[in-house]
Amino acid sequence: MKKNLICPSCGGNVPVYANPQPTADILIHDDNLGVVIIERKNTPLGYALPGGFIDEGEYAEHAAVREAMEETSMTVKLEGLLGVYSRPDRDPRSHTLTSVYVARAVNPAMLRAADDAGAAAWHDPRKPPEPMCFDHARMLRDFVEVLEGRRHLAGLSQDWLDSEEGRANAALAPASTALA
Repeated sequence: MKKNLICPSCGGNVPVYANPQPTADILIHDDNLGVVIIERKNTPLGYALPGGFIDEGEYAEHAAVREAMEETSMTVKLEGLLGVYSRPDRDPRSHTLTSVYVARAVNPAMLRAADDAGAAAWHDPRKPPEPMCFDHARMLRDFVEVLEGRRHLAGLSQDWLDSEEGRANAALAPASTALA
């Protein structure tokens, strides 16, 4: 959305674009352990899926893999895209739009909270801790539909899959392989 601000020096109109900020969230799943949910150290406080802002020049898939490592200390293998969530009020700090990826942990025993996560643990996706931040409870409900066969994951970006990082990620062997 284009807005105009008044320049304090000259009094002229200065166009400013207030576009949503892109983020990536990651739903790390294990058949026996559940899904990884972090407890946030920063406001808004509460529980969330690992995730964060996409850096300029970065694939959304890379941001998801990077955020998983930064917040959970785990290497993950991406399996697909759960969806894009863009409700304008989904983040109380600013308008964000997120791509939510589903992944498997290569090393689930390495789960350790780091960076913005004060704690990290495996939880049943049907019974997440409360309060869940943002619209992450909605994402978990959507993922449960995947587990129940009522919803499917979308594919990953072919450009990312063809990149060196994408090929390396595809070659990873996750701890478990079935989605249900």
